[in-house]
Formats: sequence, C-alpha cells, structure tokens
Amino acid sequence: MDLGIKGKRALVCGSSKGLGLGCATALAEAGVDIILNARSEADLFDSAKSIKASYEVDVQIAVGDITSEKDRKSVMLLAGDIDILITNSGGPPPGTWNDWDNLDFLAALEANMLTPIALMKQFLPKMMQKGWGRIINITSQSVKAPIPTLGLSNSARAGLTGYVAGTSRQVAHSGVTINNLLPGGHQTDRIKNLLNVTSAEQGVSVEKLKKNMELGIPAKRLGTIEEFGAVCAFLCSIHASYIVGQNILVDGGAVNATI
Repeated sequence: MDLGIKGKRALVCGSSKGLGLGCATALAEAGVDIILNARSEADLFDSAKSIKASYEVDVQIAVGDITSEKDRKSVMLLAGDIDILITNSGGPPPGTWNDWDNLDFLAALEANMLTPIALMKQFLPKMMQKGWGRIINITSQSVKAPIPTLGLSNSARAGLTGYVAGTSRQVAHSGVTINNLLPGGHQTDRIKNLLNVTSAEQGVSVEKLKKNMELGIPAKRLGTIEEFGAVCAFLCSIHASYIVGQNILVDGGAVNATI
C-alpha cells in the first residue's frame, strides 16, 4: 500500500533504537525524510547509516535529551519545518507506591507528559497553517490498564492522554491528526531492564520471567519493533486522516477489555 507520504519530513524522538527506531524505519520505507533524535551520538550514527543504506531518503541526526529544555530547544531548531512528529521518551523507573516523592513525580511528568506537550505546541501551528500534519505519541498500555510497578508512568502518561483527547479534536479541522500508540511488551531494552530489575528483586531468572510474560499475552510472544513501526507509519499516512484522538493498543491482546 502506498501511504502517500513520500517526501514528507519527520522528527522521531528516542529513535536510535527500540520502538522509536521501528517507527523511523517504517516511515523511511514510505519515503519520508527522517530526523533521528536520541542521547547517544554513536547509536544515532549507526541507526542513520542503516536507514540510509536501505532507503533513498534524507536522514539527519539530532543528538540530545529531548526531556531537557535546553536540548529540546536545540532539537526543535534543527528540525525546523516538519510534517510528522513522533514523541517518545523512556519511562520512569519502576517501584511501588511508597517509593516515590514529589521530585520523582515531577521528573516523570516532565519526561512523559510535559515534553510531548512542548513539542506539540512547537510544531502544531505550522502544521495547521499548511493544512496537513501527523503527531503520534508513543505512550503505554498502562493508560488502559495500569501496571502496579509503574505508578510514575501510569500517572504521567494518563495526563498526556487527557491533553491529547482535547487538543486533537481542536485541531482536526485543519488537517492535522494527533493519536497515541500504546505499546505492550516488545523486544526492547526497556523490557530487558524491567526484567533484570524484577529478577534481582524476586530471585527469579530473567528467562523464566520472560516466558511468564509471554504466556500472559494472548499472542504468546513479545512484539517486534518492525510491526510497531508499521502501525505508526499507517497512522501517519493519508489513509488515516479520519482517525483522531485515539489510543491504539499494540500489545498482542494483553489488555483484556471490551472497548
């Protein structure tokens, strides 16, 4: 299927690896020029090289911590005029309800709610002026079904979801759509880190924890970054212009809900 976005320009945050890289690669396959952003310059160079070798698109890198106001301003300046924005940043550390204080919550809100909002506010006006734009926020299945050990993430991402619910409907008339992608368990460093933490706490092997996780998913496996990226690319396509303010699970059926 021709996604109809060849020649568009996208900023993909947190895209040196993992889900962000999956999205950037799928967009590049559709002919979109890419600005990769992440903190690691070495990883960005490797990912940019890989995409350039596979697809005839322009690939730039923007090194910086997107959750830092200073770095974010630099990334936004380098990005300039874009058509597609993919927001994505690592989640806060796991724990239980009594592990966190106000500073922990403020850090989570800054990274997983206020940073995406700042990016949207930067790029929305020009998208609306042009009459076309796509914004995808990578959030988490936890906004549909909270994960007990990820209370900081549950809270911050739920706040972003509320913001998008209202904002997306205010800008849809201009040809700009905003939607959220909610990943479940995928083969990423984030999952590996969570498994390692749980293994250390419970004294259970990582392999056993991973197997138990997969057994709890109806698809009986973890997702891949490639299939996640394909969903992202479709939501950015001309065919998704009537999808507005939605929270789309990509979780292998893990969240057991009727709606």
